[in-house]
Amino acid sequence: MSTTPIVSIVDDDESVRLATASLVRSLGWSVRAYASAEDFLQSGEIASAACVISDVQMPGMTGVEMQDQLIAQGNALPIIFITAFPSEALRRKAVANGALCFLNKPIDVQEVTRYLESVLRGA
Repeated sequence: MSTTPIVSIVDDDESVRLATASLVRSLGWSVRAYASAEDFLQSGEIASAACVISDVQMPGMTGVEMQDQLIAQGNALPIIFITAFPSEALRRKAVANGALCFLNKPIDVQEVTRYLESVLRGA
């Protein structure tokens, strides 16, 4: 059984999902990757996640809608949102609901590292 914290990555773009997973693994975290918010919510693995890195705009359920579902289920996980289409209204909603941050794509490695380290410090 691994004691390495797990980051769940939720992004419909496979190349972004794989690149983000590679980055997070290089920082010493374990990774589980999901192609949609629905896949993550139905995975049965939410409780094992220390943090989520999620795209905002995805087909079907958006990342912010996923955050709403997690909160409704009592799973207020730290979430790092990433987006290619920044919206101030969505950023405000996500942060008000407890998101760690709302980053623009392409992601800045140092910013992601800083936020993941804050998750470790908070644990």
